[in-house]
Amino acid sequence: MAKKIIIAGGGTGGHIFPAIAIANAIRKGTDSVQFLFVGAKGKMEMEKVPQAGYAIEGLDIAGFNRSSLIKNIGLPLKLVKSFFQVREIINRFKPTAVIGVGGYSSYPVLRFAQLKNIPTFIHEANSYAGKSNILLSKKAIKVFTGSDGMEKFFPADKIMVTGNPVREAIVDSRINRKEAIRSFGLSPEKKTVLIIGGSLGATSINEAIAAHINEFEKHHLQLIWQTGKLFVQRAKEIAKGKENIWTQGFITQMENAYAAADIVVSRSGAISVAELCVVKQAVVFVPFPYAAEDHQTANANRLVSKDAALLVKDQDAKNYLVSTIIRLAADEEERRKLKNNIASLAITDADEVIAREILKTIERL
Repeated sequence: MAKKIIIAGGGTGGHIFPAIAIANAIRKGTDSVQFLFVGAKGKMEMEKVPQAGYAIEGLDIAGFNRSSLIKNIGLPLKLVKSFFQVREIINRFKPTAVIGVGGYSSYPVLRFAQLKNIPTFIHEANSYAGKSNILLSKKAIKVFTGSDGMEKFFPADKIMVTGNPVREAIVDSRINRKEAIRSFGLSPEKKTVLIIGGSLGATSINEAIAAHINEFEKHHLQLIWQTGKLFVQRAKEIAKGKENIWTQGFITQMENAYAAADIVVSRSGAISVAELCVVKQAVVFVPFPYAAEDHQTANANRLVSKDAALLVKDQDAKNYLVSTIIRLAADEEERRKLKNNIASLAITDADEVIAREILKTIERL
């Protein structure tokens, strides 16, 4: 009889892409599993999950807004409503197991599953665990973690250190630098800087690049600039007439962008960090300072402490980010050191390890 798995969570690419990678790996291991994703209405999972070939249902739920407390007034009502929606979904779908990948839509799904004694699994990508996952871990079967040292958050006997799942297209990419650069209409002769602020964009990074845009041409550098949807129009106006700049709101084929780059500027969400380790890039991290428990700074510092990346604080980005990029572009030895050290941290089979463990457990049910 076919097993049924719900995968819950989302909100950003850092939750969605690992979730899809885990589902793909489970599907490779068996053809007798049916999947249903559960996410938040209006968030990017409602688009990305169906594109990957999986069904998804959305909850009327929102996360706690740290930057504007007034926006949290309706939160309790949304949480209550989401529990009723979750009850209906679980009672109808009857899952064998539920996997939570983080993001605020994962909490009500896993909590209800645990109340119904349905086996639950958690994947915690960050080196500083979220509060929801800490609460849910007490009744979870297993907690898969992206890094070690997580005993301060979760029961030690439930932890399995797997690393973070990275998209198959990135792990298996064979495109060379010259082909990749040409796919963006840029010159293979120039050093290329890839700017990525996460799937939703990054205001401080975008503003810093915009403020010093002429510095890149002056130092013979070219840009692949992913802005996020809110900044894309402004970036296109800035880039008009500049042959050294390619810009869009979102890059679909990230494997091409990584292959084209000599330097990457990125937020330090756990999945971005995992991908950058796999593609062995020289990175300047600009952690998002309002992430829960400032986990992005913790993620970045883990690499900085191993001479595997550089860090510019969000508040310093406008003054120091572009000068840091230009200095790194001129220092081949520093770039080589960063690439070698970040490469040693790469994990390419996290999705398969997680899939094997989940299948092993649910096959006994």
